[in-house]
Amino acid sequence: MRVGLVGFARSGKTTIFNALTGLSAAVGGFEQRHEAAIAVVKVPDPRLDALAEIVHPERKKVAEVTFLDFPPSAERKAALDTQSFVQMREVEALAQVVRAFDDPLAPTPPDALRDLRAFQAELILADLAVIEKRLERLRKEKGKERERDLLVRCQQVLEAERPLRRESFTAEELTLLAGFAFLSQKPLLVVYNLAEEQLHQPVPAEVVRYAETNELTVVPVCGRVEMEIAQLDEAERGAFLAELGLPESARDRFIRQTYAHLHLISFFTTGPLEVRAWTITRGTTAVKAAGKIHSDMERGFIRAEVIPCDDYIRYRGEAGCREAGKMRLEGKDYVVQDGDVIHFRFKV
Repeated sequence: MRVGLVGFARSGKTTIFNALTGLSAAVGGFEQRHEAAIAVVKVPDPRLDALAEIVHPERKKVAEVTFLDFPPSAERKAALDTQSFVQMREVEALAQVVRAFDDPLAPTPPDALRDLRAFQAELILADLAVIEKRLERLRKEKGKERERDLLVRCQQVLEAERPLRRESFTAEELTLLAGFAFLSQKPLLVVYNLAEEQLHQPVPAEVVRYAETNELTVVPVCGRVEMEIAQLDEAERGAFLAELGLPESARDRFIRQTYAHLHLISFFTTGPLEVRAWTITRGTTAVKAAGKIHSDMERGFIRAEVIPCDDYIRYRGEAGCREAGKMRLEGKDYVVQDGDVIHFRFKV
């Protein structure tokens, strides 16, 4: 999964990037940077650790999240430049960092609603430009009336200042739109970047209402403090979090809420070579989950041998689950559940 961090200059975006990744990218005054900084973060999952303790595989493979820190536009009134818009179309989700703290170097005082609305306007204008260009070409082509009609509908939604994520589309329409990678259609999380003295204050009601209306998830984070925590040793990190009254780090909290916002779950495969977590969308069938591992598994799918993770741990592995009657045989239409341990049978 690829998540793009975006935001206006002085929002503390690179500080949040460091907090989520544990890196030490230079912060402040980076308007001259022209490419996104990239870091890969392993998704913590204690279930995977428990499975590995039972199986003792040669390696353990966790799910990963790739964070891209997009540089702000050289124009202070814009969050992004044209080059960033192109790169943003390749990510699965966006996370806008919104400044909630006072900054003497910022040209304006903090105003979350102003920044949220301004960024949404940028996404809408970028999508309108893509639609207008495509419609111009479609006027010269025949046989693509369905695509044209769908884009006209999207154009009307955007001109009404509504992001495409708030519009309902059929599965067929989503397939038609997929190639455009519209920015206002992407899931958007809001990282509400607090000062340390605001750490335990609730997110303002007007920001919560705006987020609910526009299908956003708000994650309050004190970027400066969390950046310091992320650079501590593992042993020190827990003690520092407890001292601040935080149950988990910004990274763990952000990843958990991102998974929930994107309706993502994990299933596991186990064996002597590897124990691995696989990320899929909630509602994925067994045959499609098999295809996540390899296309041959999807093509030659026979059945799935399924054990809930809790049972796998309780009965100490596959043999114990067989004896206890906790293994199920499921067909291709079985909807995979979060935490399923699955062995796919296939033949090609």
